[in-house]
Amino acid sequence: MKFNLKYPPIAENGPRFASDIVVAARDISGVELDYTVQSLVAADELIDSIRSEGAPIEAIGGTLFGFGAYLGQVMVGHGGMRWVNFDAEARGKFGHAFGVAESDGALWNPLAKAFDRFAGADSLHHFYRVACG
Repeated sequence: MKFNLKYPPIAENGPRFASDIVVAARDISGVELDYTVQSLVAADELIDSIRSEGAPIEAIGGTLFGFGAYLGQVMVGHGGMRWVNFDAEARGKFGHAFGVAESDGALWNPLAKAFDRFAGADSLHHFYRVACG
């Protein structure tokens, strides 16, 4: 599924996508996302709210991409990860062009996690705890 994204989907833009969702959460919902691990609970609640409104995924794909980037930025800031562009094999596996990596090279896909949450899967907060311990 293709989305109309504000920036090219590359690792260097992960922080920009995250920053945009912070602004949108504040301006639209009055929710302050402050890049803490605990703020992922609020991000989960915002995604749940969007789902409860019945928005089709095609209409909010860019927003979900932003929430995934926000999760990634929290993983970078607090979990010792770094943004990376995926190679062709990882892009095929994860369905996205970039994500985060541990210092040992293990890859994680926070972008997809936001879409999973929208579909009713485990929370962003839980994903962070699994990935970052």
